[in-house]
Amino acid sequence: MKNSPDSKGNWLALLGKALTKFRNLKVPAFYKKPKFWRNLVLLILFVSLSGLGASTYWISTLDVSKLESPLAKPTFIYDQEGNKISELSSSRIEPITLDQVPEHAQEAIIAIEDKRFYEHQGVDLRAILRALIRDLKTQDFSEGGSTISQQLAKNLFLSSDKTLSRKLKEAGYAIKIEATLTKEEILEAYINQIYFGEGRWGIQEAARFYFGKNTEELTLTDSALLAGILKGPSIYSPLKNKELALERRNLVLSLMQDQGLITKEEKTQAAVAPIALRTEPLDNLSGKYAPYVDYVIEEAITRLGFTEDQLLTGGLQIYTQMDLNVQQAAEAVYKNDQFFPKGKEDQPVQSSIILIDQHTGGIRGLVGYRGESAFRQFNRASQLKRQPGSVIKPFMIYGPALEKGYRPDSYLYDGPLTIDDYSPKDWDYQTRDWVTMEDAIEQSWNIPAVWLLDQIGIETGKAFAQRAGIPFAKSDNQLSLALGGLTEGVSPLDMAQAYTAFANQGVMHTAHAITKITTSDGYLLAEGKNKTVQVTDSYNAYTMTLLLQNVVEQGTAQKAALGNRPVAGKTGSVELPPIEEFAGISTGQKDVWFVGYTPELTAAVWMGYDLTDREHYLTTSGGSGPAVVFQEVLSQALKDTPVKPFDVPEGYVKYWDIWPENNWGEDEGDEDDDKKNDKNDKNNKKKNNKNKEQDEENYDDSWADFFQGLWGN
Repeated sequence: MKNSPDSKGNWLALLGKALTKFRNLKVPAFYKKPKFWRNLVLLILFVSLSGLGASTYWISTLDVSKLESPLAKPTFIYDQEGNKISELSSSRIEPITLDQVPEHAQEAIIAIEDKRFYEHQGVDLRAILRALIRDLKTQDFSEGGSTISQQLAKNLFLSSDKTLSRKLKEAGYAIKIEATLTKEEILEAYINQIYFGEGRWGIQEAARFYFGKNTEELTLTDSALLAGILKGPSIYSPLKNKELALERRNLVLSLMQDQGLITKEEKTQAAVAPIALRTEPLDNLSGKYAPYVDYVIEEAITRLGFTEDQLLTGGLQIYTQMDLNVQQAAEAVYKNDQFFPKGKEDQPVQSSIILIDQHTGGIRGLVGYRGESAFRQFNRASQLKRQPGSVIKPFMIYGPALEKGYRPDSYLYDGPLTIDDYSPKDWDYQTRDWVTMEDAIEQSWNIPAVWLLDQIGIETGKAFAQRAGIPFAKSDNQLSLALGGLTEGVSPLDMAQAYTAFANQGVMHTAHAITKITTSDGYLLAEGKNKTVQVTDSYNAYTMTLLLQNVVEQGTAQKAALGNRPVAGKTGSVELPPIEEFAGISTGQKDVWFVGYTPELTAAVWMGYDLTDREHYLTTSGGSGPAVVFQEVLSQALKDTPVKPFDVPEGYVKYWDIWPENNWGEDEGDEDDDKKNDKNDKNNKKKNNKNKEQDEENYDDSWADFFQGLWGN
């Protein structure tokens, strides 16, 4: 443009001309009139009142109800001895009341953070002016002048940006907080919410982390150190810079003296004291014994009616049946891969174990998975449902058969068998014509089990198993139940609970982890539910125990043996289903089990893949993997427990064994040899028999010969 200024000089020339013209204007001197000042004052007053009204209305709409809600309190878990073993919480804070904070700790925080805390109404104009003057002098604008109420507002309701808008909101929230809560309530909320560095929120967490103490135990020097950290947690943490932390602590002490909160002598003594931090490892209960705690949560929700939110925020005290030795043994074994089959890279072999005190039903230990823990992850000890294989035989077949008069030495058919198009096979694909119940259990033969279930009736077997808590679907009415062919399956918890009946002379107590739940001050909210069921009589239960001991001593579960400690139990393996996907695989298993017991504990172990397919199946048996895990866990759990035998019911006679145990002479070695020879003779005799009648006739003859020879001597 032709006349447009294109330099600094041209601009200044134009500005000068404009000012000259303005001075030559004849403007009325209206500002000299009283009316002008009256109107100006009224305008300023109107704007001020309007602004005040708008601000008051805006502040009244701010929601600070979060401050009035109780802070989430952690729930603590206790073992059977009443020891605190774990903590549940949805919050990073462990809240405490102001009464739990020493007076010198409160004063230290107020002295350094907000010395006029009890005088202002949320915003301290004096502090703001002082901070502004300092900022102007230093030009770094680091001084905020924020009160405790403002800091609380920022922590709970606002972002941490340094904009003017955020500062105005902070002031508004602070005023609303002051109008809503008392000074004591504000201070209590502040010391529970403020950050003390090193990932610690609230003074209780800070006291434990830095000093290994509860807040009540803080000394004056401790309190001054914590108060000093608040200005810059990353700068004044004693773990990062002890010199700066010491300098800051002594500044707090000086301010406390200046404000008349402590004497000169108290300040001098505290200032020369060294920083004494925690030397012992931090006992962090959060996340400890997660597998067991996950089940405690599950039981509290499903059986006792609590919600997850109550358990995480309600400050409850949950007393359990956990035995620390048992739980630690189980967790140690499950962290050691050598006790488990090697899985695939994309999917590990999973497993679970549950251990129950058969005398009470108390769950002493539980691990529901292999691998890393996650909050309330799938618990394979209680939530898994799989076919149990042969571990169901004592309940579906042999227990009810004993009640109907069968004996361990009764002969069962073990030949080609087809009933209603169902043709079971023994695991070795051979037959032995006729075998005793004792041998059928010991070697886990399938044909005798199915044949016997057909003899006693499916409903008889189901009734016995149901008394032991084993669940059935409506469609479960087939002979394959003898081999664990359930529609929906069972959990390790179901099987362990059932076996406690044999371990406890026929009486089953409902398995439970929780003894009671109380409030933090001891008010009883709920007690663990424990029912007692008479599954069978003590004689039949003990007979089954002897039969299952035989399984461990010389049958399919020899790897579960615990030296001279008596063990009874049963293995179970579930073959791959006969479908096209698994064609050509002859030795694969879908699930493998071992359920066993000692005079002290009953345990169930399951192994398998979460998703079984042609690339993911087991090649081990229940007598290998699960039995080994049982042996290792029980060995560790009971290592300090004296060995004792199973309790024998009063008046019990081992009526099927023709060689009484300790009353037939002193030469026990010869007696054992005689028993072995007799058993070999009996087995050879059975192999030569062609039908049941001949076998029974020969069996009766052997008894007659025995007693004739006995009394003949």
